[in-house]
Amino acid sequence: GETINLSGILMIADKNRKILLVEDAKSMRKIEIRILKSIGYDNIIEANDGAEAVEILNNTDQIDLIISDWNMPNMGGYDLLVWVRENETHAKTPFIMATAQADKEQAYKAEDAGCNGFIPKPFTAEELEKTINEVFNKDAVGTEDKELGPQRGASGKVKLRVAHIQITDHLILGIVNRWIMQGDIVPKHFELETHCMAGWNPVEKALETGEVDAAFVLAPIAMDLFHFGVPIKMVLLAHRNGSIFVRNKQGDYQEPYQNFFKQKSVLIPHKMSVHHMLTHMFFSPLNLKASLDKGDDIDINLEVVAPINMPSFMKENNDVGGFVVAEPIGSKSIALGISKKLFLSSEIWENHPCCVVAVRDDFSEPYSEAVQELVDYLVAAGKFIAEQSTMAAFYALRFLDPDKKLGLKLPVLKKVLDDPLGINTDNLYPVKDDIDRMQQYMHDTMGIGHIIDLDSFINTQYAKIACHEIQD
Repeated sequence: GETINLSGILMIADKNRKILLVEDAKSMRKIEIRILKSIGYDNIIEANDGAEAVEILNNTDQIDLIISDWNMPNMGGYDLLVWVRENETHAKTPFIMATAQADKEQAYKAEDAGCNGFIPKPFTAEELEKTINEVFNKDAVGTEDKELGPQRGASGKVKLRVAHIQITDHLILGIVNRWIMQGDIVPKHFELETHCMAGWNPVEKALETGEVDAAFVLAPIAMDLFHFGVPIKMVLLAHRNGSIFVRNKQGDYQEPYQNFFKQKSVLIPHKMSVHHMLTHMFFSPLNLKASLDKGDDIDINLEVVAPINMPSFMKENNDVGGFVVAEPIGSKSIALGISKKLFLSSEIWENHPCCVVAVRDDFSEPYSEAVQELVDYLVAAGKFIAEQSTMAAFYALRFLDPDKKLGLKLPVLKKVLDDPLGINTDNLYPVKDDIDRMQQYMHDTMGIGHIIDLDSFINTQYAKIACHEIQD
């Protein structure tokens, strides 16, 4: 009657799964292979597109898992998925769609076609392992169930859990956090808990599931979540301006510089981003078609890469022409000699919105006093950054680079905050017309996203008090 523990044996068997990786971009495929190997998967077959994947599948009896990009020439991931589900031999083969098309509509379309897992690019090793384990009905190693919905802190006050990433666009949160830690302010209605995340996908998921109560998030992501029924409201702008377009220092850059970018990639942080819109606004007048879609009519391939990984990704790949990103990522890459500045985002769209503060309804409805208090502090922090850039840059070092992995320097941060065309934090009132311009351009001109009711999405009650002004 001795019980044998087979968990270790099962884990070894799991790692021997034969994986078909379908990805047309060589640089992206290298990264994905590296990630798969880092979590123990070495049995990998590569395909350049869906057509090559079909050829491989027709000549291979056993494939245990397919991981495919969505946008590829010849045959895309969606058409490959449809073919697999109609193929007698491979109809039940688990299929994960890994794609930069990270809006909700694409995820639902893939699910309806029989996709077992959907992972937005860019993804981490942890995210991919979790997705693979979920597909095979196994619990992800080392993960815990996270508490969802509002939680009480040790003081008895409600916790206000706020997600952000490592960019100056979110510095007002860092300033407020620093003030609280130093005892300069003591919130009456909440305990602040900041959650620094690796990229936009974890922020989006945490906000959607209720793992956090609020998030500093790209406006188009928040609007996309709202359209698909996630109960959130936008309460404040996180900043205006603040992004930069840099080009690769490698390569022959000369007039007309349109030729420099043709048949190259440009990196953006997310499909649903103002950076995507600004890239389109820049290249369209030059008669260059830049798109996440693939095809002979595309001049520039857009690739989605996590902001903190953009400099190293471009350094390793000569076919990357540049990237559009929130600061200080671009200025840091310039300081390292990797890139050259092309333009600041405010030169394309003056005083543009970008990231917003979105709060879940299940928090704001019972705890409106806490939301008001946070918005008051954030507005004060925005004015502090505008008036005391040196101290703000000092605070930014610890907030944006707590583990010192980014290698940020005080002079770089101060230069970013002082640039008159750079980030603006003293005008955070959410103007509906600005958000409407964003959604109209992306929907009507670029064909992405949906038109939402902004009166239902934007809640100005807190900003009206914090900004001491009433605007319609």
